[in-house]
Amino acid sequence: MQNARIAGIGAYAPDRRLDNAYFDELLGEKVSSWLEENVEIFERRWCVEGQSTADLCQAAAMQALDRAGLQAEQLQLIIVATDTPEYISPSTASVVQHRIGAKNAGTFDINTACAGFVTALDTGAKYIRADKQYQHVLIIGAYAMSKYLNKADKKTVTLFADGAGAVVLSATANEEEGYLASQLLSQGQYHDYMGIYAGGTNAPVTSDVLDKHTHQLVFAKKFPKTLNPEMWSGMAQHLNQQLGVKPEAIAKYFITQININSIRATMDILGESPDKAHTVMHQYGYTGSACIPMAFNDAWEKGLVKPGDLVYFIGSGGGLAFASAAFRL
Repeated sequence: MQNARIAGIGAYAPDRRLDNAYFDELLGEKVSSWLEENVEIFERRWCVEGQSTADLCQAAAMQALDRAGLQAEQLQLIIVATDTPEYISPSTASVVQHRIGAKNAGTFDINTACAGFVTALDTGAKYIRADKQYQHVLIIGAYAMSKYLNKADKKTVTLFADGAGAVVLSATANEEEGYLASQLLSQGQYHDYMGIYAGGTNAPVTSDVLDKHTHQLVFAKKFPKTLNPEMWSGMAQHLNQQLGVKPEAIAKYFITQININSIRATMDILGESPDKAHTVMHQYGYTGSACIPMAFNDAWEKGLVKPGDLVYFIGSGGGLAFASAAFRL
């Protein structure tokens, strides 16, 4: 059986850079100190005028292909993970396929919110493992949530940001390299806690009940504080059991970058140093389905991961959806 290895990685963040002082002025109150002391976000990137999700995807994809040493025509499949799509229909992946010239690739989108990238990574790896006609698969996690923010809501407008990250998965005969294990879970009872609840069939744009909903991101209910650390650490422990390894065998963890304190709590549960969970929210804010590949790209560029390393990707997002995957680089 052929396996799926990570052959190339790329990331992109828009040029529009917003520091915390911007939100002090926008909201008319000092929020910068709280952001820096409690969530450790110092700046973030938002799309510039006219920029959208497909633009972010395209830039990250081209970098990943270049680093993999591949042409777009060599791809057999493109999967885009996003809950801020270019359109409701058709898929964002079809737009990207056309733009980069991947004329031989099939396409589809995945929406498991901020768990999307890891879900797509798992899906793409299994395409390669299951069917030898798939030799190169492009996985993209993208987020343009600035388009959906209520600029007066300090709970969301200060945290959420835009970006994209991509990996190229390529077939390998070495089953000890690349994909090793994964797990997908959901807790659907939280589906109405956070999301963008208008624009679909429940509250379409033409609906006379639309005023009861919003086209903007809302935190409708408060999540249990311990939910993410418990789920993330449990998924890491499940991967450990599948692989028969102890936590110290993992070189790096790439976890959803929504809350630095939740990541540290997760590492405490695992008995691991917080330094093993690489973070980028400090400079990029929270970039949803893009945050994990953006963190992975940052670690790769800084030489913090190397061939042979065992890494875990663990994501969570609205729904609530959870996804994990173990790869040997």
